[in-house]
Amino acid sequence: MDELGARAAALAARHPRQARLRRVGTSRAGIPLLLLSVGHGSRQVLVVAGPHANEPVGGATVLRLAERAVADPRLTEGADATWNLLLCVDPDGLRRNEGWLTGPYTLGRYARNFFRPGFLEQPEWLPDGPDRATLPETRTLLALQDELRPFLQCSLHGVDVGGGFVELTHDLPGLAQRVAHTATRLGIPRELGAYDTLYWPDLGPAVYRIPPPRRGDLTAAITEAAVDSTWCHPRGYGTVTAVVEAPMWGVAAVADGSPPSDRDAVLRSVSRTLRHDTRSLHRVLARVRPHLAAVPEAAHLLAPVDDYLLVCPRLADAWDPDTDDGSGRSLPPMNTAHLVALRLAGRRLALRTAGLLHQLVTRTGGDPAGVLPELDRLVDEGCADYRDGCAAHWIPVGRQVEYQTRVVLAAFELAGRRPTAGSRSGEPGRGPGATVPMHRD
Repeated sequence: MDELGARAAALAARHPRQARLRRVGTSRAGIPLLLLSVGHGSRQVLVVAGPHANEPVGGATVLRLAERAVADPRLTEGADATWNLLLCVDPDGLRRNEGWLTGPYTLGRYARNFFRPGFLEQPEWLPDGPDRATLPETRTLLALQDELRPFLQCSLHGVDVGGGFVELTHDLPGLAQRVAHTATRLGIPRELGAYDTLYWPDLGPAVYRIPPPRRGDLTAAITEAAVDSTWCHPRGYGTVTAVVEAPMWGVAAVADGSPPSDRDAVLRSVSRTLRHDTRSLHRVLARVRPHLAAVPEAAHLLAPVDDYLLVCPRLADAWDPDTDDGSGRSLPPMNTAHLVALRLAGRRLALRTAGLLHQLVTRTGGDPAGVLPELDRLVDEGCADYRDGCAAHWIPVGRQVEYQTRVVLAAFELAGRRPTAGSRSGEPGRGPGATVPMHRD
């Protein structure tokens, strides 16, 4: 986190006429929320890094975008654009991931040092609507959206294990082809059946349409991003929001669009494994909970544990072809990529929960409940399934950053062509004055 701020300040000092850095808010722990702006155009771009604490790639991406905007006037003067780059919207959470951020980048190290706050503490979600947002990070982001009224907002996310994909509030024709080209060039698998978007419409391979927010229970909000969010808040300004997901560990099979040989058998296996892991984790939590009163920040680690253990049984029922989950909704048609994504998601939920519980236990100063062997077994089994069963492989940080950068630049070019681009109050605007370079190699 400190390095992000230092590098942004150094860039602004080197290019004082083009770039400036300002504090736009303060986190719950008192960490400054910093905005790096490049260019002086009337058409605003807002790029948000670090919305999920365990997805750090966006911080490096915004710095690379700033460097390119400084170096290439076609991205600023030529497009009448200003790039506004929020370095990290959840710096408190990012600090809690520092146990794995310095490497080595192994699945086991990541799982045992993973942190992501509970759903209600994640700054992009608005479960009670924007007027009742309480997190200072959320209020800062909403204020920026209202101040800038951007024609494009990009939210930079990461997939721990899987592939890259994009979620859009508005269609950007041609983006799927740009994503495919970039992914192929950089060796990034495209996720053709993302778990997050299982019930969302496709706008092209690995590009999905974010549906309008709807009211629902907490489990639906957590598992389907069905709640109101800062992705949708600036729609009244004509803003296109693109959520850009870049994988840390790639799995080639998420790009397999072929029909599955036995859909139901795979779904039964995924559901059975998730139920088994959930029962084990519930037992561990029951044994650990009495020993946590003196553990610093235990509440921050328990909130996501409780979230995951709330949604796991519902998801196992929703994915099981032999179980009626009570929702009245059947699974959509599925290709092999969908089934791989569900397998990865089931393991992800169990691994995250086991990793958080592992941290809680180690912070007691020992193992008073005698559960560390069980937690280590769950972590090791999950990592082995990813590594050996799914052929998960680490994608170098530079490639993650370049993939995300190119997708953002593609969205910038295509959003700039929309008739409403540049609108301050919904009226038609104008597009960029020059072709945007796509840095295709």
